Amino acid sequence: MGPAANTARPGEAFAVEFGRFLEQTDGVAQSEQLFDLLSALALNFDCRWVSYDSISPGPEGLKSVRRDPAVLLNFPEEWQERYYEMGFDRIDPIIKTCRTRADAFRWSEVYKDVCTTQDERRVLDEAATFGLRSGISVPLHGPGRNFAIMSFAQTENGELHNRTITYLQFAALHFHRKVIKFASSSGTERGPDLSPRERECLSWIARGKSSWEIGQILEISLDTVNFHVKNVLRKMDTSNRTAAAVNAIRLGII
Repeated sequence: MGPAANTARPGEAFAVEFGRFLEQTDGVAQSEQLFDLLSALALNFDCRWVSYDSISPGPEGLKSVRRDPAVLLNFPEEWQERYYEMGFDRIDPIIKTCRTRADAFRWSEVYKDVCTTQDERRVLDEAATFGLRSGISVPLHGPGRNFAIMSFAQTENGELHNRTITYLQFAALHFHRKVIKFASSSGTERGPDLSPRERECLSWIARGKSSWEIGQILEISLDTVNFHVKNVLRKMDTSNRTAAAVNAIRLGII
């Protein structure tokens, strides 16, 4: 940014960054690259953590949820492990709120809501201990009962300004529409969006390595390997490692 941009008021600077984000995404054709650009934009708003989660109703309806393959996030791995280990996806008040809201909202609003239970508040309390101390979420509703959630989190306590929330909501909507377009324009079967670490683990699974061996190769703990493998099986909608590896090779994921 040149001298003129450095002297711009905060609102103007945010507008410049948002305009740059729109320009940069014009030629992007992959959701992972788009997510990287969105994450870079969010840093300008002091939001280190970003999550995009596509959700559809589970077999029991809206009281249960199922994660679709389109999940992109940079949340701390330790928090992701804790989240699923404790079954927080079943009581997450952010998911509950997104079902009935159309606009972006602060996590603090949900925490203070009299309808939020103590168990639901615990999800947000524990998230804070892993560095997600404040944030906002943007409901992204589509056809039927399916919807997606875009969340932006900060490492410090505090509240984002209304103008900042507006820009982040616009960015989330732009991101969501492009991801939907990617999926609908693909003429071939599309594989799930796996994180780089999930792809690494899957690649070693395809070579016949055990979780312990993968941990030694990647220099990560056995629990972390099993966490990533569990995510791979969920995203690929399969119950065993061999089937996941076979499907990954068929779809050109690895």
